[in-house]
Amino acid sequence: MEAVKITQLEAENIKRIKAVRITPTENGLTVIGGRNNQGKTSVLDAIIWELGGDRYRPSNAQRDGSVLPPKIRLTLSNGIVVERSGKNGDLKVTDSTGRKAGQQLLNSFVEQFALDMPKFIRAGSREKAATLLRIIGLEDQVNQLERRESDLYNQRRAVGQIADQKKKYADELPGYPDAPSEPVSAYDLIQEQQAILARNGENQRKRERLNEITFEKHRIYDEIQRLEEQAADLAKRIQERKNAYEQTARDEATAQKDALDLMDESTEELETNLRNIEAVNAKVRVNQAKAAAEADAKEYSDQYEGLTAQIEDVRKQKRELLDNANLPLPGLSVENGELTYMGKAWDCMSGSDQLRVSAAIVRALNPKCGFILIDKLEQMDLETLREFGDWIASQGLQGIATRVSTGDECSIIIEDGYAKNTDETPVPTAPVKRTWNAGTF
Repeated sequence: MEAVKITQLEAENIKRIKAVRITPTENGLTVIGGRNNQGKTSVLDAIIWELGGDRYRPSNAQRDGSVLPPKIRLTLSNGIVVERSGKNGDLKVTDSTGRKAGQQLLNSFVEQFALDMPKFIRAGSREKAATLLRIIGLEDQVNQLERRESDLYNQRRAVGQIADQKKKYADELPGYPDAPSEPVSAYDLIQEQQAILARNGENQRKRERLNEITFEKHRIYDEIQRLEEQAADLAKRIQERKNAYEQTARDEATAQKDALDLMDESTEELETNLRNIEAVNAKVRVNQAKAAAEADAKEYSDQYEGLTAQIEDVRKQKRELLDNANLPLPGLSVENGELTYMGKAWDCMSGSDQLRVSAAIVRALNPKCGFILIDKLEQMDLETLREFGDWIASQGLQGIATRVSTGDECSIIIEDGYAKNTDETPVPTAPVKRTWNAGTF
């Protein structure tokens, strides 16, 4: 089914309208101009009531001063004729075959936001984002990734806070670079001291042995002297003692050599360490506590970096989903649950960009609806208005808008409730061939 557009509107005695007949441009922007309080917005209100149903009925539909009730006739491109008339605005819908129908038929191809663009524009950025995701069929996937990103972000924030606290605690702890890495054991020091004392005792015993041997040598020598005086009968004894003397001399040389190589070890350092053992161990414990705190802080810092990588991965998945999606307008995206266009959030977009985004999304909501209604375009400068009109036309979309102006950019001028231009072909907006550039609004 081709998109349905408005081919003609006839309205009488509704709000400020006395009598108007309008034939909008099929593709592009039809600007209804005029001064304030002349009936421009009443034209849009008539269309909205005609197609949207009684919920859009004006509170005071009949024109002030008129004795005749409102009457509206709307012809659509699909051959359907919609009429409202009488005091109660009774609806009459006739299809292209002449059969009667009702509001349900209109609802099948009329997008409510197309009738009420301000409602979409007033919606929050998250609501707009949700609408876009529904259109492209990614609502569940993106919402799941958004929840995952939010959980990871909250987890990372908690880990980061703990990591900062632990690092601050580690930095505040004192340190002793000159202290050993492990606590000193008094038992080990005593054992080492006793080993040194034992070796020193052995050295002393060797010295005493040397003295004993030396003393024995002198005693034997004296005995030899006495034996030599006793005569030859003691020769054999003397020889034996000489042999003993020689052996003793050799033993003496060996013992003397051993004694010369001996060096006693000092226990002074061990004694000092024993006296200072508690102070040293206190420093060791402080250093160990500082090292543990630093390791703890690093562990949480590593967790923080890991969570950051996971968050970036989730964001990449979202970008890939949206980059590959069939978006109603290039440059649209959803970031942190909010609608963006060309990287800008809704409140940072120009008014013309907001209109362009809204028109594209509303069109995508119901492709059967080929028109949109826009009130109060006077804030657009002429160049931006022409560019917006060109874009509307390029999308095969029909736009019907109002503007406080009586200039050449207006297709129809409403004056005192009447349409001044009632030709079958209204004055079009002058065409300007250019690429869309965001303007001010």
